[in-house]
Amino acid sequence: MAFLDSTVVNVALPALGHELRASLAQLQWVVNGYTLTLAAFVLLGGALGDRFGRRRVFMVGIVWFTVASIACGFAWDPGVLVGARIVQGIGAALLTPGSLAIIQASFEPDERGKAIGAWSGLSGVTTAVGPFVGGLLIDVATWRWIFWMNVPLALVALWFSWRCVPESRSPSPEVRGRFDIGGALLGALALAGLTYGLIEPRAWPTLVVALVAAVAFVLVERARGERAMLPLHLFSSRVFSGLNAYTIVVYGAFGGLFFLLVIYLQNALGYSALAAGAATVPITLLLLVFSAWSGALATKIGPAIQLVAGPLLCAAGALLLRFAGDDYVTSVLPGVVVFGVGLTMLVAPLTATVLGAVDDHYAGVASGINNAAARASSMLAVAALPLVVGLSGTEYAEAGPLTNAYRAATLWCAGFLALGAVIALIARPGYRGARGGRQHR
Repeated sequence: MAFLDSTVVNVALPALGHELRASLAQLQWVVNGYTLTLAAFVLLGGALGDRFGRRRVFMVGIVWFTVASIACGFAWDPGVLVGARIVQGIGAALLTPGSLAIIQASFEPDERGKAIGAWSGLSGVTTAVGPFVGGLLIDVATWRWIFWMNVPLALVALWFSWRCVPESRSPSPEVRGRFDIGGALLGALALAGLTYGLIEPRAWPTLVVALVAAVAFVLVERARGERAMLPLHLFSSRVFSGLNAYTIVVYGAFGGLFFLLVIYLQNALGYSALAAGAATVPITLLLLVFSAWSGALATKIGPAIQLVAGPLLCAAGALLLRFAGDDYVTSVLPGVVVFGVGLTMLVAPLTATVLGAVDDHYAGVASGINNAAARASSMLAVAALPLVVGLSGTEYAEAGPLTNAYRAATLWCAGFLALGAVIALIARPGYRGARGGRQHR
């Protein structure tokens, strides 16, 4: 649910923008309102799970997320939809880190690579299938069903969680005692100010607020020590720090590229919502079939090769997508396939290596940090990339300006993906299976 809703909205943007008469800035907030609270509170969600029980917080997150999804479906103007998306992101922040922490706590070390690979593959599938599902629902019904479909998914998830998922919490008194509302609010303020300042360039004072809040956040977390929501000592691991930086640049490129791709296919090339969503289905299939294998391979040979080759292939795919045209098979499919191969190579090894770089009782927090890095970078890319490539106002509905902006954006995204490969080389991750505990500083 959480990963699906991070991308399913993208393909609906032209339709809901037309029905609700939304500007580009409002469409950016439909995406970023959700990502903002997810990124800002996912650390708190991980800490709450470690303290009160990961399954319990996971199930609370499912209920919260579903109620907000229903509200999104009934939105009657852009402001109401953005508000509901903000609330929905809090629910996602409660359930997302718990899912990985439950896996880390429930599987033997030798089996974690495969389990995390399956988690990565299925979460990647739902992320990639979002545009297809959204396009189908928009063409046969209405964009509102992209939110209402979460109701049956939630019922299934709650039933399986209650019957099949074991409860777990951190055995460490220091971790279980951590409850850092102040840090969470300062982090949210920093991200919100930065995002608003990028989407609305004239609101530059919010950038100053973001900077002050970010500095205050670091100082507060340092003062709280082991009781901090974000234990700064985790970043003493070269692998953990390097791969969170890697996550920022790689997932930022993913977010920016896919935000503009589905709009470009519809508003510049004339694809239907369903056709635009179906364009990325090969990525879904590659993730579904090969992610578990990718995780198992990284366990055997170490993740370094995949973490370098993956973003380079994604960069090549982005460059191929720069020339996307009317003929899907010759101008879109090659880029999608190359991109999908690269994404499949890196997702599972990245997740397993980040978790393996810290002690097991920090699993929820480590998962939260990495998820926050991924969501925050995607959010900032959606906010900043249109500004960087000169797209504003209602120009997203005009083929000429949109085409020029999209082609420039693919170059930016390819550059950041290549930077990710460089960061992986510097971090030199040497993880060969989640054995528990800190590894390879």
